Amino acid sequence: MAVENVPARIGKTIVISGEVKGSEDMIVDGRVEGSVNLSESRLTIGPNATVVADLAAKDILIMGRVQGNIIASGRVELRAGCAVEGDVCALRLAVEDNAVFRGKVDLTQGVSKGHDGAIAPPAVGK
Repeated sequence: MAVENVPARIGKTIVISGEVKGSEDMIVDGRVEGSVNLSESRLTIGPNATVVADLAAKDILIMGRVQGNIIASGRVELRAGCAVEGDVCALRLAVEDNAVFRGKVDLTQGVSKGHDGAIAPPAVGK
C-alpha cells in the first residue's frame, strides 16, 4: 500500500554527485554536490545536510549548510542554525535569527520557467 504525498528523502549517509531532477517534494539530509532542480515542488535541506549545489524549486526550506545559488518561484526560508553561501532569487525570503547568510538577494516577480520547465532567473537588463 503506497502512501501519497510523502516526500522523497536523501538520508544522512547518502552522497550524491551530479544533477538531481524531479517533480515531487524532497528532503535532503545527506550530501549533494552538483545541482538540484524540483521546479514544481518543495525542497527541504535538513539540519544534517551539506549541499554544494545550485538549488531550484518552488519553495525551499534550509536548515543545514548550503554553498550555491538558490532560485525559487515561491518562498525561500532560512531557519536558525543554517549556513548559506550563495545568491538567492525568489519571490519571498524569510530569515530567522541565528541563520548565517552570505550572498546577494533578488526578490522579484521575474522568476519564470524556461521552455524545458526549469526555473530560470530573471533576464538581466529587462
